[in-house]
Amino acid sequence: MRRKFFISFLVFMLSLFMFSLSLSAKSVKIGFIYILSGPFATYGDFAKKGAQLAVDEINKSGGILGNQVECIFEDSAGKPDVALRAIRKLVLQDKVDILVGLDSSGVANSVVPVIDQLKTPLIITHAASPEVTGKLCNKYTFRISVNLPQNVKAAAILASETNAKKWTTIGPGYAFGFDSWKYFKDYLKKIKPSSEFFSDEEVVFPPAKTTDFSPYITKIMNSKPDGVLISLWGGNLVDFVRQANDMGFFKQKFQVLMTLGAATEVLDALGDKMPEGIWVGTRYWFKANDSDLNKKFVDSYFKTYNKYPSYNAHGAYSAVYAFKKAAEKSKNLDKDSIVKSLEGLEVDLPLGKVTMRAEDHQAVSNATWGKTKITKDFPFAILDPVRIFPAAQVTPPVAETECKLK
Repeated sequence: MRRKFFISFLVFMLSLFMFSLSLSAKSVKIGFIYILSGPFATYGDFAKKGAQLAVDEINKSGGILGNQVECIFEDSAGKPDVALRAIRKLVLQDKVDILVGLDSSGVANSVVPVIDQLKTPLIITHAASPEVTGKLCNKYTFRISVNLPQNVKAAAILASETNAKKWTTIGPGYAFGFDSWKYFKDYLKKIKPSSEFFSDEEVVFPPAKTTDFSPYITKIMNSKPDGVLISLWGGNLVDFVRQANDMGFFKQKFQVLMTLGAATEVLDALGDKMPEGIWVGTRYWFKANDSDLNKKFVDSYFKTYNKYPSYNAHGAYSAVYAFKKAAEKSKNLDKDSIVKSLEGLEVDLPLGKVTMRAEDHQAVSNATWGKTKITKDFPFAILDPVRIFPAAQVTPPVAETECKLK
């Protein structure tokens, strides 16, 4: 009887101990904000998968500072007011330790000033607006992906190597499209002073809700440019390419550059309908780096989701690991300590080594472009050849960013 009582007592005490541990254990909370509905939802879906993959890997290896990581996803719907409500919920109600995400430049420009008030670190993984690490920069906002100037500088270098003299553009009718054209003109004019550009009245910036691009395609074709910069993205770009194919757009003699044409979301949707021999840009290409880290990421992602990772999947995955490294560096989860550890942080990613520049919190990262090619090995166009532009060649110096961190 005494032995049974003693064993029962031990079991009871062990259960009580384990229960107390479960109460005291702290979960690390990461709040993700992406477009999870509407015509651009595929971007959010890829990001969600990349984030979850990173969190699952980290939790299996012991978590962050011994704590398991919890994901909380919110839909921005690509709208600033929706994104702001989601972020306030994540910080004030869910008590997240860090924020990750944002797809749209317009959303990012509206959200970033509030991040400084909420005093919670944010790692942007997609939105390319130069302003969030420029004149809107603040202590708590970081970006781990290539921004618009970095990507467009690479486009301008490619354009300078062609025979095209006079350029036009088609892009979304908001900041991203306008800024893409502005930076392209500025960079190309410096690299190749003989370059010419169509006037503001002659270029086209369709509204984001556009589904019929035929009038814009006709206008470009009738203007007979030497080169066309296309900064459409997501569903807009997919619709444009399909309609442009039917109208013979890609059979013209002008050069074509698509700043985000190598997004896996776009390539996957178009399949063999993506024209070959077009220069397309991306922030990450799953076949561009033969490192063990990249191979592991691509293999794990494909095994888990039966898809190849996009740059948005890579961005979310990378942000989680950057946060982990910052937490280990600061040895705590205090938000201001995390910010301090993120500043100047060097992190090895599937893309390669990336530095979060301390002066403006912008990732110093290589830019990736390539020419589209249809093969039997993939259900979509791949990049062959791939052109990597070194970070030092495409990243604007801090003095040009207008960032003045307090």
